[in-house]
Amino acid sequence: MASHPDLLVGTEAGDDAAVYRLDEKTAIIVTVDFFTPITDDPYEFGSVAAANSLSDVYAMGGKPLVALNVVGFPAKLAVEMLGDVLKGGYDKATEAGCLIVGGHTVDDEEPKYGLSVVGIVEPGKEVTNANAQPGDVLVLTKPIGTGIITTGCKAGITPDAVLKTAVATMAELNKGASEAMMRVGVNSCTDITGFGLLGHLRGMARGSNVGATIRVSDVPVLPGVWDLLEKGTVPRGTFRNMSSVDADVDWDDSLTDEQRLLMCDAQTSGGLLISVTKDRLDQLLAELESSGVRTRAVVGEITADNPGRITVAP
Repeated sequence: MASHPDLLVGTEAGDDAAVYRLDEKTAIIVTVDFFTPITDDPYEFGSVAAANSLSDVYAMGGKPLVALNVVGFPAKLAVEMLGDVLKGGYDKATEAGCLIVGGHTVDDEEPKYGLSVVGIVEPGKEVTNANAQPGDVLVLTKPIGTGIITTGCKAGITPDAVLKTAVATMAELNKGASEAMMRVGVNSCTDITGFGLLGHLRGMARGSNVGATIRVSDVPVLPGVWDLLEKGTVPRGTFRNMSSVDADVDWDDSLTDEQRLLMCDAQTSGGLLISVTKDRLDQLLAELESSGVRTRAVVGEITADNPGRITVAP
């Protein structure tokens, strides 16, 4: 495990990115993320992948500055498709105020795309996943279910309108949510991606040495997800997530298999899960609203009991 006096956030808590102090006023945030296509539209794929990569910086409370493209692309495919992927990423980075300044491409049988991003934050003001406090309230800023929807798309059973809404949600930057939480001052944050809601919350609970409670009825869900779940449309990653967290989760007996799977659904470019004191909750919700963040769901609490464990209520 890397250690240095200026390494403010490393790998110890499995956080969203690393933070390295340059001087008393500036620390850099560094991260990288990429994945295979989650939609048949190359431009949408590039846009969602870029938003997903930028999210790690936003989860730390930082501002993305520059990024490099990370690309795997089959040489046999039309180069115009790659151009559309890169255009989607470029436009999303531009929306974030982040410059794409180069990158690297390799011939790969399966397309892959993402960004290596460098951002900045004032040292000491970075938000990590390891400072949630008992009594905090948990706020989620995007609905979940993207893994189920995109898996249904690959199987040809996701309705077009359902996919369109999911893609728009995935492509939405977490910029406004990040700026809102920084204006308020919060204790902890993580973005919800491949490990699912419970996987990332477990990381927060372990890193902070606290417990947590989530209420399924309060968790926002994308349209069409329950119908797809009833058809058995679940990605392999979601099953792996459920197996991974199961030993650390106390499920209410009334919860169905579908509800349990949804809480573990592997997300792409999900929202921020923010841990904030109760006395700042109303201010946070107001700031999120003024920043145009449409989803502002209070989904649970941080507890002092059973550190590292999560209680999932109906």
